[in-house]
Amino acid sequence: MPQVLNPILPGFNPDPSIVRVGDNYYIATSTFEWYPGVQIHHSKDLANWELVTRPLTRKSQLDMRGNPDSGGVWAPCLTHDGECFWLVYTDCKRKEGTLWDLKNYIVTAPSIEGPWSDPVHVNSSGIDPSLFHDTDGRKWFVNQLRDHRYPPHFCGIVLQEYDPVAGRLIGPYKNIFNGTSRGITEGPHIYKRKGWYYLLTAEGGTEYSHACTLARSRSIWGPYDLHPEKYILTATERPFAPLQRAGHGDLVETPEGKTYLVHLTSRPTGQLRRSVLGRETAIQEAHWRDDDWLYVKDGPVPSLHVELPGVQDEKKYWAERRYTFENGAHDDFQWLRTPEPERIFSTGPEGLTLIGRDGIGSWFEQALLARRQTHFSYDAETTIDFAPENHREFAGLVAYYNRYNFFYLTVTSDADYGKRQLLIMTSQQSHPAGTLTFPFDAPVSLPDTGKIRLALTVRGNQLQFYYALEEDKDLTKIGPVYDASQLSDECGIRGAAGSFTGAFVGLACSDLNGWGKPARFDYFVYRPVHDKTDRYQIA
Repeated sequence: MPQVLNPILPGFNPDPSIVRVGDNYYIATSTFEWYPGVQIHHSKDLANWELVTRPLTRKSQLDMRGNPDSGGVWAPCLTHDGECFWLVYTDCKRKEGTLWDLKNYIVTAPSIEGPWSDPVHVNSSGIDPSLFHDTDGRKWFVNQLRDHRYPPHFCGIVLQEYDPVAGRLIGPYKNIFNGTSRGITEGPHIYKRKGWYYLLTAEGGTEYSHACTLARSRSIWGPYDLHPEKYILTATERPFAPLQRAGHGDLVETPEGKTYLVHLTSRPTGQLRRSVLGRETAIQEAHWRDDDWLYVKDGPVPSLHVELPGVQDEKKYWAERRYTFENGAHDDFQWLRTPEPERIFSTGPEGLTLIGRDGIGSWFEQALLARRQTHFSYDAETTIDFAPENHREFAGLVAYYNRYNFFYLTVTSDADYGKRQLLIMTSQQSHPAGTLTFPFDAPVSLPDTGKIRLALTVRGNQLQFYYALEEDKDLTKIGPVYDASQLSDECGIRGAAGSFTGAFVGLACSDLNGWGKPARFDYFVYRPVHDKTDRYQIA
């Protein structure tokens, strides 16, 4: 079989859950505060994946206004019971302090495209829920148990039966697995094989001590005995392996009987070891030995290359994407938190119109439409038509991680004279309170009317903004070279242990006057770039 390069889902695609239905494979990944909720990709060969749906599209299913950065949809579990798809997910409303606010839901659908049901609230006792369909027809709900009374608050994996008719948990409730000394035991999935119940969990936190831990029992209630090697996947002992932070996995079997493990990973770069592309999805070949334990091929350290049935489409990975908006927003784009996108943008023959709402640091309603950064180096460009009346109205091009980390080239207005100007706003890790800084003394004056081209280039850890007037052919640099690696988990407000999303690039508009001032964009270009900083070229 051909060798495929990991990750199979590059860019922000963490916490993968995989299921096979016939000869179709589906992977669900976390979306956190980005709307719509949950990404589901489809493949026929495990190598090439297409986004087919984001199932949580309605206010009744998901409303994240007020959710914190890296809150929202955590660790979905996608399964199929022979009749329909089941999707289990957490909506994290608070993750600071000891009293977290966690809500676990189930939705179902007859096909992957939907329609997806309204959610059933199952419990709020912890994160990373999973549903196991036993061979006798019973359904079992497992999740990480979070106890605010006893630090470090991650208190093992709990099991309870789920009644799909009543839509609630029934019967006894038990902690079936306390995990290992690595701690932070989460991400449970149960499987059944040859009379054994296998429990796969994530441990060590979603940073550099992350791991996949496997245990088994003859009874679903336990006790569960640990795998002879304890951790079937981890990069902890190999800090300079290309794939790091490996853990939070799920298993799938091909029709031919081969077993694969999908897992989250990251590819940190530079001396500061920053995960610029966030947490991604990789895949490893695994096999069952005569002792009925699963082992990762060449593991436990994850491999950059893996043999899969398919051949990756290299040209597609490196293709320029030019987005126009006459037929709506492309599926590559998402927005933040709100289930009412009609309040923040519209599309049509005139392009994309963003309706100015809250500031870019809001947790409630901001007009920001963006796509994932999926390459270490890329160019982005747009044209904006915007007529701000004062400095409380601003719109433009943004490279964004969260409210504390972004680089934002804006068309705005002088506070005193109402003249249009270009201004760069940044908020970085050195300003954990979210303080805006203005990195150059003299904003660039603009004509009172006319469209403006805005662009940026990212080459590894270097980000540079550009602009041009409508009649100009060439772009002009504006501002200094910024450290693009700031847009990473490690530079989130809580570092890699508490920042879970990834870098985006896109378009934004704010009107702090509350008038809904519109900004119009003709197009958006995302152009991957081969250069020496891109260490993992699919070529």
